Amino acid sequence: MAFKFRREGDAERLDRIEATLQRMIVDDLHAFELAMSALLGERSPHEVGAELRATDHGVNRAEREIRRELVVHASVLGAIDTPAILVYMSIVKDIERIGDYAKNLFDLASDGVDLSTGMHTGEITSLAKDVPTFLTAAAAAFRDRDDEQAKALLRDGDVLLDRFDARVSELVKDEHPDHQAVAVALAHRYLKRIVAHAMNVLSAVVMPVDRLDYFDEDPEDRS
Repeated sequence: MAFKFRREGDAERLDRIEATLQRMIVDDLHAFELAMSALLGERSPHEVGAELRATDHGVNRAEREIRRELVVHASVLGAIDTPAILVYMSIVKDIERIGDYAKNLFDLASDGVDLSTGMHTGEITSLAKDVPTFLTAAAAAFRDRDDEQAKALLRDGDVLLDRFDARVSELVKDEHPDHQAVAVALAHRYLKRIVAHAMNVLSAVVMPVDRLDYFDEDPEDRS
């Protein structure tokens, strides 16, 4: 495990931080599901927009709450827990960014994109299930500090990232007989960022502090 908080004298606060992180991921998942329901024509953007924005606002408030808790924790234990505090400051931003990319997916639907029919529907419907499954597993691996599961998920995540990149390249280079190619390419980019930020969270389980937050880079660009 790459990091561990000193719990002596501040265990209750640390439990709150952990619980809030998990709640943020649950809210991110809800925002994602709302966005995909609009993109796949299951619900109208008008119907889900207010709920999605409220959910995202909750994630943002939780991020600020965790930062405040970490500042107080630092004042209690000082430099002793600095590495762990840096880890949490990093991953809480990654979790918040997942919600932002869910909003980007929703924006496609708001702009009139409807992928409920067409040659890409099956692919996007499949990803609407695969990505939440990955996020849920990542949240559990982080919660349990499960090194082996985190490593396995990071390998799975790289497969997904390659899949997204390949589809974007194909959609950009090839001619398609429908008007959905641009929207589908953007959706793949947003989905890639969601998975990459989840991988950054997993990196906290298996990497030292100085190697956090680089799984959103392509494998060949990681150092």
